[in-house]
Amino acid sequence: MNSGTPEVDVKDAIGKFLNYLQNERNASAHTITNYSSDLEQFLKYISPPEDASTTTSPRAKKHLEPRDVDHRLIREFLGQLHSLGLQKSSVARKLTSLRSFFKFCNREGLIENNPAKLVATPRLPKRVPIVVPAGELNLFLDQLGGPIRALPGRKSRRKPGAEKSIAPSARPAVDDSRVMLPRDRAIIELLYASGLRVSELVGLNDEDMDRAQQMLRVRGKGRKERIVPFGGKAQTAMDNYWNLRTELLTKGKSKIPTPAIFLNFSGRRLTTRSVRRIVNKYVKLAGVDWSLHPHSLRHAFATHLLADGADLRAIQELLGHASLSTTQKYTHASIRQLMEVYDKAHPRA
Repeated sequence: MNSGTPEVDVKDAIGKFLNYLQNERNASAHTITNYSSDLEQFLKYISPPEDASTTTSPRAKKHLEPRDVDHRLIREFLGQLHSLGLQKSSVARKLTSLRSFFKFCNREGLIENNPAKLVATPRLPKRVPIVVPAGELNLFLDQLGGPIRALPGRKSRRKPGAEKSIAPSARPAVDDSRVMLPRDRAIIELLYASGLRVSELVGLNDEDMDRAQQMLRVRGKGRKERIVPFGGKAQTAMDNYWNLRTELLTKGKSKIPTPAIFLNFSGRRLTTRSVRRIVNKYVKLAGVDWSLHPHSLRHAFATHLLADGADLRAIQELLGHASLSTTQKYTHASIRQLMEVYDKAHPRA
């Protein structure tokens, strides 16, 4: 410990850490919000209780410093979260936030060792992504804006004989009108064509897209950049959307036009929540009984590439995964689909 380091309490250290994430690490707003929420919850837990004078716990100190926090206090915090019914995945995320925070404190000379490293990560169940078969997903995409037909192997929730366009024309809401269909189709096609995270999609600017070469420059987690191609179907959808985008920019209320590719009706950058709402809208209109959200299209992108013989490391690069082990979960999804086909088709299955 550097004896010349001024005393900094945990609250101030958290503020410095969040400032570091924003200004030095250039972390996304979503990342900073998650870290802030997790650390504020921990700060509230370690703040002095009402009966602080009657306990010898480190929590009795009014201005707890990072060096006053040990692994036992962190374990108690995580134990309380578990007792409150928090999912293991959420507990694990909060532990990750604490590890990053105390790693920063160690680098700043506020502590000698990272106490969060001594706390074991909760064992998480291995979840295999549920992926919509390629044929069904392609039919869903082909029907965007056209009359609904029953998708093979799936039950429709619509009444027999009823046909409805996926593009909602009867509802009065402006963003639900048919005029936004080219944008919505471009969003869904590009998510499936490139395997983007929804945050990466809404972060795209016009300078990031080479429409002639069908290439994207994508800023992923940690602001790491990668180059991702997209196919002909997505290219056609983008071409059809581009005139609408120009109109939205013209009608926009902002004096400085946004460089964002995907815009809302007011000419502003689309949010991740809006994209989720758009995808969910078309799934409901299609009347299918499978769950499809933006990340499902990323799962489908990876699994369908793998099923058609793509190299796992190439898929890792396309997805922007730091570790190959993260990408390997798609091999399990591919094997599961293969077994389902076998069970249905083989006469001796």
